[in-house]
Amino acid sequence: MNPSESQQNLLANETRAASMQSLTPPQDYCLGPVEKHFLLSAERGDCATVKRLLEENKDHPELLNIDCVDPLNRSALIAAIENENIDLIKLLLDLGIQVKDALLHAIKEEYVEAVEILLEWEEKNHAAGQPYSWEAVDRSSSNFTPDITPLILAAHKNNYEILKILLDRGATLPTPHDARCGCDECVTSSEQDSLRHSQARINAYRALTSPSLIALSSRDPLLTAFELSWELRRLSKMEQEFRFEYNEMREQTQTFATSLLDHARTSLELEIMLNYNPHGDNWEPGERQTLDRLKLAIKYKQKQFVAHPNVQQLLAAIWYDGLPGFRRKSMIGQFIEVGKLGAMFPVYSSIYMVSPTSPMGLFMKKPFVKFICHSSSYAFFLMLLGMASQRIEYLVIELFGNAWMHEILAGWKRRERGCIPGFVESGVIIYVISLVMGEMRSLWSDGLLDYISDLWNIVDFIQNVFYVIWIMLRLTAFIVVQREYWNGMDPWYPRDQWHAFDPMLLSEGAFAAGMIFSFLKLVHIFSVNPHLGPLQISLGRMIIDIIKFFFIYTLVLFAFGCGMNQLMWYYADLEKMKCYNIKDFPDLPNFDDQEKACSIWRRFANLFETSQSLFWASFGMIDLMSFDLTGIKSFTRFWALLMFGSYSVINVIVLLNMLIAMMSNSYQIISERADTEWKFARSHLWMSYFEDGDTVPPPFNMIPTGKTFNKLLSCSKSGRQTRSLIKKSREKALARHETVMRLLIRRYVTAEQRKRDEFGITEDDVMEIRQDISTLRYELIDILRQNGMKTPSVDKQDAALSGKKGRVMERRLQKDFQIGIVEGIVNAVIQNENEPKDVFSQIAKAIGRKSSGSKKKDWNAMVRKNTLAKDPIGSTTEASIKQTRRSIRRHLQHQANSDLASMDPTRLLDYNPNLSEVTPVTRIAYAKFMMSRTKVADEDPEAPKEEGGGGGGSTRVSIMEGGEPVRAKLILKKSLLKSASGGSMDKDKTVEKVPSTEGKPEVRTPSPIPEDPREDDATKSPQGKSSATKKPTETSQPKKEGEDKKKGDEKKVEGDDKNVDDEEKKKKEEEEKKKKEEEEKKKKEEEEKKKKEEEKKKEPGGQAAKPSPQEDNVPVATTKLRGKSKATGQIMGGWI
Repeated sequence: MNPSESQQNLLANETRAASMQSLTPPQDYCLGPVEKHFLLSAERGDCATVKRLLEENKDHPELLNIDCVDPLNRSALIAAIENENIDLIKLLLDLGIQVKDALLHAIKEEYVEAVEILLEWEEKNHAAGQPYSWEAVDRSSSNFTPDITPLILAAHKNNYEILKILLDRGATLPTPHDARCGCDECVTSSEQDSLRHSQARINAYRALTSPSLIALSSRDPLLTAFELSWELRRLSKMEQEFRFEYNEMREQTQTFATSLLDHARTSLELEIMLNYNPHGDNWEPGERQTLDRLKLAIKYKQKQFVAHPNVQQLLAAIWYDGLPGFRRKSMIGQFIEVGKLGAMFPVYSSIYMVSPTSPMGLFMKKPFVKFICHSSSYAFFLMLLGMASQRIEYLVIELFGNAWMHEILAGWKRRERGCIPGFVESGVIIYVISLVMGEMRSLWSDGLLDYISDLWNIVDFIQNVFYVIWIMLRLTAFIVVQREYWNGMDPWYPRDQWHAFDPMLLSEGAFAAGMIFSFLKLVHIFSVNPHLGPLQISLGRMIIDIIKFFFIYTLVLFAFGCGMNQLMWYYADLEKMKCYNIKDFPDLPNFDDQEKACSIWRRFANLFETSQSLFWASFGMIDLMSFDLTGIKSFTRFWALLMFGSYSVINVIVLLNMLIAMMSNSYQIISERADTEWKFARSHLWMSYFEDGDTVPPPFNMIPTGKTFNKLLSCSKSGRQTRSLIKKSREKALARHETVMRLLIRRYVTAEQRKRDEFGITEDDVMEIRQDISTLRYELIDILRQNGMKTPSVDKQDAALSGKKGRVMERRLQKDFQIGIVEGIVNAVIQNENEPKDVFSQIAKAIGRKSSGSKKKDWNAMVRKNTLAKDPIGSTTEASIKQTRRSIRRHLQHQANSDLASMDPTRLLDYNPNLSEVTPVTRIAYAKFMMSRTKVADEDPEAPKEEGGGGGGSTRVSIMEGGEPVRAKLILKKSLLKSASGGSMDKDKTVEKVPSTEGKPEVRTPSPIPEDPREDDATKSPQGKSSATKKPTETSQPKKEGEDKKKGDEKKVEGDDKNVDDEEKKKKEEEEKKKKEEEEKKKKEEEEKKKKEEEKKKEPGGQAAKPSPQEDNVPVATTKLRGKSKATGQIMGGWI
């Protein structure tokens, strides 16, 4: 098969130049005296000396290179960042130092002020289409790999503040490609450097698993954490080399998801979080809980999340629902209560089948009652199995039967072959049929993949298979016996004369195996008990060790079995001939005369018998007398014993003790987290009883209930909700869930920030104090020197204030310490090697890789579809646009309410353009109707309140438990807007352009919680644009003058952005004062307008509501109005 064109181009252009860049030895550069003085001054924070040296040697670059670095490859800018000297950073940037990867160093040091300055510098100096400063660094001397971007590094450091700055600017982090991706980019990267390709994916996933990044960028943090954890679990199995790193990241995402549960303060918040399902049926507070999100956590193996105390408390409350005070009873009282429920399970099942909605039928649906009834039914099934194994009919007749019953028993024993099932066996067959029906129903509802993912379902399947085989073989035996009987033969003869593979014997074997699995199923029920549950989990986990052991054990057993059988088969045949020496009956063994030969000939007769002998030898059941066979030679016997001894050493001493050690180690590991494992398994069992269906236990589940007939009769009826109702309910559930998640994220971020702030004095604090003292000293000396005073020479005394690290750095600078001379020689030798490339093997690999799958995938198209636009740092314009969009959203909501409240027919056209087709009277009636709906939505007494939060004030969380969808949406939108905004906006301010015209936009938003992306979409709608760009018709002249004056001030500030001095700060303070005064004036004007409008409404003969005499005589036509509200963005209207 021919390779694709893209792969041909890739192979034609394939070079290893990119990977060879890292082999380029760094150039050794010897610092001059002036450069050493320059770097020492930068390290000590002596801004005056740094500035003086640069000005004096401006025309002498051979004496002082501003971009010189110390032996550790640190420039003066990086030293200033590490010492957190903001003045020196600004000075060096103004003097034109090369930034290189200083931004990454600032993020690594978590120096927020330096990050902001460097981002602004990057935005001003970066040219479109050119690499950024950190990308243009020489990779041989860079401290970061090429795939590290500012956003990735900030996510690695988990610094919320820096991440917020970058995300507000519009920085993006594209999703890493699939591990099996075959796009051009992945093929090229993997061919050039496979190690760097894998490490780039690890760095990307390490950034994606950052809790701060998930909290800032995801609208559903729980779902994101679950999916990331499952994806990392898959990658850890695919890339075994980096399994530790992937498991570490998976643990981090699970910890983040679990930590959100710590901040749930009410049961309502916890229920909203665990019952949300964006694609299924919507859950409303007060209804029966679906726990869809918790089911997803169980599916994704989020054991810490499921075992959290808050989740367990909620599950326990649901589990014991209907039995108040059960957990407070004594153990004896609980046993009595469970015994009564178990004995009454036939009664409860019968009542439920007749009347599912009766009080007793509803009581049967309670999870704990349902569990007790199913357990009691299964216990009765096990009792039937035990009675069948003991042939209870025979025992009863022998003990309590009379003469004719004994005659019947004798006939049963004589006609045992092919007999029909007895009373107990008939009950077992009925139970088996009901169990099979239940498993088929479970397989149909769960699906094949979910069904086989539970190991207990596999145990049930094996058990049912054995029982079905038993039934089929019993039926076959009955047919065979009847056929022999009708052919004139006597089919009933003693059991010892039956054929070895008689169907009756095979059926008994299948029945015995099924009985074993049935009794072992009790272990699953024991997982509810807090004492037996952890033990059952530990035993279950050790099964994996046993399987690993038996794989090696079986291999050794088979190997020695082949060897032993090769040596001993001939002598085993001689023993067999001695055993079967009866002339009249050659098929019968002669145990009377040849007991030894009849006992040992089977030991090595064939491979199967030899393997059995070696297996039982592990338990000491084979002695050395088995090797004393007839005619065996001394060498053969010695060699066989040597092989048997080697087998015993390997399998018995080594492997068995290794199994004991493995099980002990596994038990020690599992016992440390046995509580979490047990709670996860118990929750899985509980959840199976929370769902609807399978209410009645076997064998009652075979009988159709009234509920079944109701479903069949109601199939033709349209009882489903319309699409509009479903859409509204889903929007309501989404808004409720997003509100709760915003609160949890706010509390989580606040707690994490407090943890960062609550720490003692560290080495960084001491170094910062030293740097401040050193800077202050040099500034004072420089001031004194400029004023003509005599100043001391402090160069020799600098070591007094510098610490140990500072003295080491100064010593390295002064003594020309260099790194990498030997490594440079080795790299040069490696780089000069010219080896021929095997081009044909690369082409073969490309062809095989392309044609390996049965279905061809266009990886390039998939990557283009799922990849975001690359923007490592964004821009301040994007941040200002986001803030302006939020302001537009609030302005639109207020403008819409003011248009309705004015009752002005002309302004109502702005609210709903469709009103132009009706009369002014109809417009006013429409406004009154909409105002009444808005007032009802505003006056909602059931909205719970939330105090605290982390924003410094109190935020109100509106969570509706019922009511109209429109009403719930309005209240939830208001609560979202309040929680997302940090202060009040100007209500009458008209926004004409999206980009901000203020002097210097703030990078940080008032709220640490990410804004709702739907607000951005609302501003992009046609009505949003028209309302945002439209000027008000009635504006006062003082307001225009204030706005013109404000614009003039803003233009001045924009022109002075480059001068960072004290005068600019004063101007900014004056502008902020003017803005506050203008806002207060506007608020007063709005309050006066509202008072006037309320007075007009109170007057019964208001002019706004009086129609003309001509309009009174004209009949008003009924009109249906529909339009899109500018406040909420939804379709509203009605008949008027």
